[in-house]
Amino acid sequence: MFQTWHQPGKIINRKSVYTGRVFSVDQLHIETPDGLRVERDLIKTAPTITILAITANEEVVMTSEYRAGVNSDSVSLPAGIVNPGETSEQAAKRELQEETGYIADTVTKMTRITSSEGFMDQFADLMLIKFDPQKRVQTHFDKDEFVNSQLVPLQQVLKWIKSGAVNTAQAVSAVSYYMLFLK
Repeated sequence: MFQTWHQPGKIINRKSVYTGRVFSVDQLHIETPDGLRVERDLIKTAPTITILAITANEEVVMTSEYRAGVNSDSVSLPAGIVNPGETSEQAAKRELQEETGYIADTVTKMTRITSSEGFMDQFADLMLIKFDPQKRVQTHFDKDEFVNSQLVPLQQVLKWIKSGAVNTAQAVSAVSYYMLFLK
């Protein structure tokens, strides 16, 4: 089928050109698997998780948080960075509790996605969490974040996705994967 599918390129030269709090940028000279020599800028980030947290009554935890990339509040699913030494499952439990106060009963990795793999090394593990909405503890936000959360019926979330009101790639992917393969 695709002869070079998942074959890595050969990195001939790598130069760090920027390092920041959230990401860094490398300039790469690469020989691709099909023999091209290309120059690319690569944004390097930590791995992330996006959480579809759903109750037995099919209510989904939705969050609202300011996002600099769109310079506005964004409604989506809970998400966060996987800390060094942490598994995606551990990160999902921690992020759900920190951002919403809900405690995971079960955590399952649905799939892994990439976002903008043409210039980023970031991947997001899409996690499914089942939880009891009656079990809730105090939230604990990072010093530079504030997250609002509420339970929303799954059918409403689907309507928001269809209309574009919820449009983050990870949220659309997580809900779609759940609907296609797990529901």
